[in-house]
Amino acid sequence: MVKVLHFADAHINMANYGRQDPETGLAYRVVDFLNSLDTIVDAAIDEKVDLVLFAGDAYKDRNPAPTFQREWGRRIMRLSNAGIPTILLVGNHDLSPSLNRAHALEEFNTLEIGNVIVADTPKFYSSEELWDLPVQLITLPWVSRSGMVAHLDMELTSPNQIYEELESKIGNAIDQWLDNADPDLPIILTAHASIQGAVYGGERTVMLGRDLVLSGSLVKDTRLDYVAMGHIHKPQDVNKGEHPPVVYPGSIERVDFGEAKDKKFYVIAEIERGHTSYQMVELTGIRKFIDCRVTLTSDINVTQQMLEALPNPKAMQDAIVRLTLEYPRDWESLIDEAALRETTMGAFEFHLVKRPQMETRIRIPEDKNVGSLNSEELLDIYWKSAHTEAVDPDVLQNLAKDIIQQVESGDA
Repeated sequence: MVKVLHFADAHINMANYGRQDPETGLAYRVVDFLNSLDTIVDAAIDEKVDLVLFAGDAYKDRNPAPTFQREWGRRIMRLSNAGIPTILLVGNHDLSPSLNRAHALEEFNTLEIGNVIVADTPKFYSSEELWDLPVQLITLPWVSRSGMVAHLDMELTSPNQIYEELESKIGNAIDQWLDNADPDLPIILTAHASIQGAVYGGERTVMLGRDLVLSGSLVKDTRLDYVAMGHIHKPQDVNKGEHPPVVYPGSIERVDFGEAKDKKFYVIAEIERGHTSYQMVELTGIRKFIDCRVTLTSDINVTQQMLEALPNPKAMQDAIVRLTLEYPRDWESLIDEAALRETTMGAFEFHLVKRPQMETRIRIPEDKNVGSLNSEELLDIYWKSAHTEAVDPDVLQNLAKDIIQQVESGDA
């Protein structure tokens, strides 16, 4: 039996909300992600796991600043110094789109860090190549289309044909590796990709390029004993209740409001040949995202309508809060932003999204045209389209009628 900690999608330099921490010089949101990463590293050491599998996307982009590389490196070195073998799979955000360009995890290869393997090509690892652990591993990193074409010796054709051939070649390669594997040792597949039937969360805002989609039959092959996935941020087991577990632990922190309701996890798995048990361990201390929406239905007590759409101030403390407000455009002056910001002052950050609505114009009846209507009829349509409900339209109509008669008589 081998005990594995599996996590993915760290995105540690995701700083799209909030301010900077004056003590560390890092954005507070970066500190959030690093705190989750610290919790995972502590768990790996405390649980005395045999192997850590990181399933891709250390950063949010392919060119992380040196500060973020330093912070990621510090955590990986803690694992290395603790003697815990660690696999770092390269994800789409870690990879340069250009061939022969270094990816974001390249320094661990270059410096030959002990107890760390950077998995940047599809490969089968025997037990001997994994520090003699009683396990075998198939790695399937995110590889750019041009990189896969070169690696699998494919001819360039249309994009659709390339992906179809790519999926076929990957399936054939994995099938061959499984046939040649030691039948007495468990086999793990780790991949940074989408799977047919997986449920997406809000990560579409940070995912780049077209997905390589693995077939369900490929990852659910019973010759596998655990499938450690990355790339999709919504935690799930795509093969729940069956063997092998096909697990996305999700991202280690909420990335945006698309993940507002998602809990965050890492996985502790105990893997044997033909049997695996695992636990999704919830990460605590995750910053709350609160997403509210209100449509104003009356121009009376507008501020109260908006405040009632928000939770109480205590619930919003240190949370990232968004209020989406829909209202008729001519009620703009009734919106008291100062009152909203005073109520949400305890929030980590507050976003007011204003969506003024234009009502559908009143159209001239299909059997009439402008030339066929007299002045009074045109004015009647205008009063309705100009939202003069607060004024008696008959009074306006009579006043306009008097003015028109004076003009026509030459008395004006």
